Amino acid sequence: MIKKIIRHLVVNVFSLYTVSLLAQGLVFEKGVTTMFMAGLGLTVVSMLVKPIINILLLPINLVTFNLFRWVTSTIALYLVTLVVPGFQIAKFAFAGMSSKWLDLPALNFQGVLAFISFSFLISLITALIYWLIN
Repeated sequence: MIKKIIRHLVVNVFSLYTVSLLAQGLVFEKGVTTMFMAGLGLTVVSMLVKPIINILLLPINLVTFNLFRWVTSTIALYLVTLVVPGFQIAKFAFAGMSSKWLDLPALNFQGVLAFISFSFLISLITALIYWLIN
């Protein structure tokens, strides 16, 4: 059990760090300390609160074939910003990316859309890390 919690903590901290490099708007007032506390908060919320939120949103998830699950991640991220001092989501600013095969446009969001964007990006990176681990 302890090993599972530590793995979740490391993955969440690494995901927060990676997302902060990809897009601007995550604020860690005390740097690495706040990032670690946000990762710890995200781990606790993911392991304790997220299952409760999933049960409450179960009817909507069943109707939408689990496409509404992003709301759970957004609520979890919002709860972490409320609990962890110095961790804020000011905006979501992605500068865009252009390569030979892919063009991603620049994105700028405020408020709820910033929370949704960051929760989507954190979930995507976390899922990728767990896929690589297993």
